[in-house]
Amino acid sequence: MVPLSPGALAEAAEAAVAAGASDVHVHPKSPCGQDTLSPRSVAATLDAIRARVAVPVGVTTGAWAEPDPVARVARIRSWTALPDHASVNWHEEGAEEVAAALLDRGVGVEAGLWSGTDGAERFAASPLAGKVLRVLAEVTDPDPDTAEASARTLLRSIGDARGRPVLLHGEEGGSWPALRLAARLGLATRIGLEDTLLLPGGERAGGNGQLVAAAFSQYVSAQRSS
Repeated sequence: MVPLSPGALAEAAEAAVAAGASDVHVHPKSPCGQDTLSPRSVAATLDAIRARVAVPVGVTTGAWAEPDPVARVARIRSWTALPDHASVNWHEEGAEEVAAALLDRGVGVEAGLWSGTDGAERFAASPLAGKVLRVLAEVTDPDPDTAEASARTLLRSIGDARGRPVLLHGEEGGSWPALRLAARLGLATRIGLEDTLLLPGGERAGGNGQLVAAAFSQYVSAQRSS
């Protein structure tokens, strides 16, 4: 089951860290289970997770959580508890303003550059590019047969990432091919129920901890074979 409440998210984060995760990315939820930037939900989620783990914790600022970019910025400025970092999807309307609001509050920015969008081009021209914590190269191709090629195309479009570290990850069927490519290229990566519900062999994952444990095995194996 995908965790929704602050307690469940904290439990999932604890399992992921126990399996070796060194950083946590979460989507705080509203009482009805929708992604939200609400100050109350963000604070409750961060407090619950930080009571269990001592690693950096980040949240999403995706437009689906707050479609109006002006309201999105207002939400961020009203947060009573601050994450260590937050992802900003550079192809979304208002990305520059959202990133600036986070930086103003001392929150690290992960620049989400999705395949199939103009995010990489926008980021390359952004005056904030050199100030972000890292680039999240997000492969949206869910086909395991083509995801690696899509990832390589995305990485070429990102180029030197304006000197920032790059974290490569995929989604659905592309999750494991993208992770193995990250290992071969020496890039950071991530995995979780947000990305895929399945283990490399196709079995349903029991939770984030099991996905992270599998990711370590896949990462080391891919490194050795490169």
